[in-house]
Amino acid sequence: MIRTWLLFTAGALGLVACQQAHAQDMSVSGVLIDGAGWQLVGQGYKFTEGPAVDLQGQVYFTDIPNNRIHKIGLDDQVTVFADNTAGTNGLMFGPDGLLYGCRNGDRRIVTYDKQAQVQTVVEDLNSNDLVVTGNGGVYVTDPPGGKVWYINKQREKRVVAEGLKPNGVILWPDQGTLVVTDSAEPILWTFRVERDGSLSQKDRYYGPLQLPAGGGGPGSDGMTVDTLGRLYVTTRVGLQMFDPTGRLGGTILKPQPGALSNVCFGGPELDTLYVTAGDKVYKRRVQSRGVRYPAAN
Repeated sequence: MIRTWLLFTAGALGLVACQQAHAQDMSVSGVLIDGAGWQLVGQGYKFTEGPAVDLQGQVYFTDIPNNRIHKIGLDDQVTVFADNTAGTNGLMFGPDGLLYGCRNGDRRIVTYDKQAQVQTVVEDLNSNDLVVTGNGGVYVTDPPGGKVWYINKQREKRVVAEGLKPNGVILWPDQGTLVVTDSAEPILWTFRVERDGSLSQKDRYYGPLQLPAGGGGPGSDGMTVDTLGRLYVTTRVGLQMFDPTGRLGGTILKPQPGALSNVCFGGPELDTLYVTAGDKVYKRRVQSRGVRYPAAN
């Protein structure tokens, strides 16, 4: 993210200083656990996306062409959570306990309750991925429009960034910075999050993503962060990890050929990475821990 972010506020300085002290030079080898590789969780889908974790640590994911959302229980059993999901793509749980989704088939952002009942958040919005803040705001990427949208708690939407090719989106642990992947370039765009949800200070805090040896774009897609501020980005090369200073710490190899589409932390302790990979979903225990966004003051 934006290197100038280190100068924004005393609070930001404190956070970054803490992150640097703990993780500045940590490579991927410091995140992985010896002997703990990728494990297959589910297969036989058409195209998986949007992993999201609930308060219990259960992970939900979409099978976009089949119009389904599946749930991975704590016992690793996979069940159908919702049918007829109209091409729902990105998912994330909000502070209200509802599952937010990018419902592309009817151009809505929606919520699913525990019984998979659907409520509309906003209409007439192309969407790919989203992140829900601790205060219930929602940032949504709109690849066809080249925009990032913000939806406030009153469910009013507005454009907060444009002129890019957005794909995945995530917040830093302190929710002061938004990260957006570029669908065509090895770039991670970063923005300062203002109190009203608007974005400023567009920049490139992180170094460039690794590209496949055989050529082509990075295929950068969904992301997640851990408690120390490390960023994990799904790409064609694998799961690329950046430390809080913006440097590439290494790449976790893919569990199978082809690009990864998205990632989240799951499990009761948020110590397991879940990745969606084409027709399959995998998990891997790690030393790092995922983040739940607290309500901001």
